[in-house]
Amino acid sequence: MRLRTACPAPPGTWTVELRPHPDGLALVCRQCPHTGRQVAAVSARSAALAHLARHARSDLRPPHLRTCQCRERGCRWHPRHRGCNGPIRLLLACEHGGRIWRLADTCTACAAATDRAAVVPDTALAPAPQPALPRRRRRPRGPDERTRVGDMLSYLAATLPADSPPSARLLALQCALRVDDTLHVRLPRGVLRSLRLDAPQPWRDLEQANWLRTVTPSASRGITARLLDAALLSQAPARPDRCRAADCALRMSRPSRTGAGGPLQQLTLTCLGAHTDPSGSGWGEPDRMARACGLSLEQLPALFDQLATAGLLAAWRGCPNAENLYWTL
Repeated sequence: MRLRTACPAPPGTWTVELRPHPDGLALVCRQCPHTGRQVAAVSARSAALAHLARHARSDLRPPHLRTCQCRERGCRWHPRHRGCNGPIRLLLACEHGGRIWRLADTCTACAAATDRAAVVPDTALAPAPQPALPRRRRRPRGPDERTRVGDMLSYLAATLPADSPPSARLLALQCALRVDDTLHVRLPRGVLRSLRLDAPQPWRDLEQANWLRTVTPSASRGITARLLDAALLSQAPARPDRCRAADCALRMSRPSRTGAGGPLQQLTLTCLGAHTDPSGSGWGEPDRMARACGLSLEQLPALFDQLATAGLLAAWRGCPNAENLYWTL
């Protein structure tokens, strides 16, 4: 016959006593073997309650394992009443003028019959929430936003038909930078209106170029399309960086900067902004700028003159020897 060793049940009750001490008071816990530390009389009550709370937090049990400790001791903590009843509560009681403090699991009926006692809410003994660690800010991978915009414009200049209008190129730029891993992109109406591209014609131009297929009708709040160029995912693999580049292109090409100009001026300013440093000065190769804007080299000087007349360019000049264009926004 095997003998079973009885496991002692959790106490469910904790008692702290404040005893006189030559230099003040001593806190003695009946559950702690080595206690009797000195506490100041002013903070003795707070020290006793904090000690009881630590015991209760270390012995948090589910409700079905809690019993009325008052009944276990013959209901000696209060006058007689009709019997135990109700859910188990955690009761804080004070005896002998504040020299003894007791925290115990007690039924609702016994708690109501106990003098100088208060029920402790369950939330008061919940473990203190750990402070949330600050999230590390994600570092962009690869080049900055302006460089990404310039690289994408060069890529689109090589993949889109040469006769693609500027509005289609602006729309393709936003789609290429906002596409997800499944080659789907959704542009809200607000983005399209800010670029003055909320007309259906740019979408038709890209569909005729076999570059995308629209999924949702143009009358919806946002237009979803599936891009047909799988090589776009290799241009900038990190989607958060591409989305930041799309926002950068949106700021550079917004109509408020171009005044009354059309999509061609918006596209040109986007291309110029992608090759401009923070001081406002930039340079680029004329043939690359012309391909990105869908123009010929002969049309580029006239376009730069229009931008300078409109006040969008402070100055620009060409250098025949180095074959570069220089400008100041």
